[in-house]
Amino acid sequence: MNAKLRHHWNVSSRREFFAHAGSGLGAIALNSLLAEAAETPKKPHLPVKAKSVIWLFMEGGPSHIDLFDPKPALNKMAGQPLPPSFGKLVTAMGTANNSLMASPRTWKQHGQSGLWVSEWYPHIARHVDDMTVIRSCWANGLNHVGSVCQMNTGDILAGRPSLGAWVTYGLGTANKNLPTFVVLADDKEVLGGPKNWSSGFLPATYQGTQFRQGDTPILNLKPVEGVTDDRQRSRLSLLKQLNQHWGADKTEDTDLDARVRSFELAYEMQSAGAEAVDIANETESTRALYGMDDELTRQFGHNCLLARRLVERGVRFVELYCGSGSGWDAHSNIEANHGKWCRVSDKPIAGLLTDLKQRGLLQDTLVVWGGEFGRTPFNEKGNGRDHNPWGFTMWMAGGGAKGGQYVGTTDEIGLRAVEKPCHVHDIHASILYALGLDHLQLTYQHNGRAERPTIVGGNTFKEIFA
Repeated sequence: MNAKLRHHWNVSSRREFFAHAGSGLGAIALNSLLAEAAETPKKPHLPVKAKSVIWLFMEGGPSHIDLFDPKPALNKMAGQPLPPSFGKLVTAMGTANNSLMASPRTWKQHGQSGLWVSEWYPHIARHVDDMTVIRSCWANGLNHVGSVCQMNTGDILAGRPSLGAWVTYGLGTANKNLPTFVVLADDKEVLGGPKNWSSGFLPATYQGTQFRQGDTPILNLKPVEGVTDDRQRSRLSLLKQLNQHWGADKTEDTDLDARVRSFELAYEMQSAGAEAVDIANETESTRALYGMDDELTRQFGHNCLLARRLVERGVRFVELYCGSGSGWDAHSNIEANHGKWCRVSDKPIAGLLTDLKQRGLLQDTLVVWGGEFGRTPFNEKGNGRDHNPWGFTMWMAGGGAKGGQYVGTTDEIGLRAVEKPCHVHDIHASILYALGLDHLQLTYQHNGRAERPTIVGGNTFKEIFA
């Protein structure tokens, strides 16, 4: 603790300072905080393959059949109606009766493994030997808000904890000076907002912390300029009185407990947080690797670089949104839409994989790529594609994932998952498995029921991992 503050408050430690200053809820809540020891890492259930997760969330629904899942039969059938053999569909925009639309991509096999990637992702294509490409993903939601929510929480309805919150609850923190679960968006708000990184019915302290764009990604770390010690003391004294009064009969209120912890964390982050988000000392070559020398890729490249810096410092779960506000939602003119977002994301993601590998971090960091769903093989508005939750692609790299392999398939036109269907709950169970957590053992008692991350489903796809 700062010597001047220690003398000013006549205390010997920062915890004593907060007890006196009133950022907590009095002795009962503070003792509960100390007893819970949230800053202590917790023992995993299983052998650990990954220490951290970086989730690259392509919001809006990238088209698997234009990126990682080529379908020659679709091009041959282009212009024809969807054959009845593929079954009836209820689509988001009612386009199931539209004609099939070709994917005019140039496809190549890459790496020693020969995995297919289209020309839209030339930089990522160089990393296929580190990737498991899951071609058989499926989900339940038709619209963006519900589907983004499910990909984060396991349910299309808001209210459940996000996967990052479950990880924080299950493993604790690996760095008491930084949040365990961090969210990075681009220049628009994520559809559904904070419910996507909420702690749900878990204690509020496990929710994600959103870092903002710009020069101050972590809000409220620095004291307001011009606030004197006396004025700060008056504020903290008032805060103490209010918290003690309000919390006297609310010792089970996890939001209030989370507020206590936020003050504790803010104290620690005044130096560690500022250093973690300061990329001033990164070399020009590193910045260029992430595409920060190009206006189109600078913002997402900055977030990818920041993600590397965070996992390097012990942050367990970092979620990056590319296309916040459904940028990938190509209902019309998919060529322009995906052409743009692929350019925005390709070099930064490839740079992240390269940088992690060069630093020896990829083996301990599970990188996950995907959106809330894929896109249909039939057209919408003539040159776009509708939402497709029945079959789409995600990939994982590092963190124990076996490189250069496919898991599962979709049908001949990329409409439905047919071989080894991998539901959102299976994806979550597999990510938890990599972190050493068994989704069946990771439970929390809520309303008389032992809740778990995958609700009542989920299978671990162990073939993803070497």
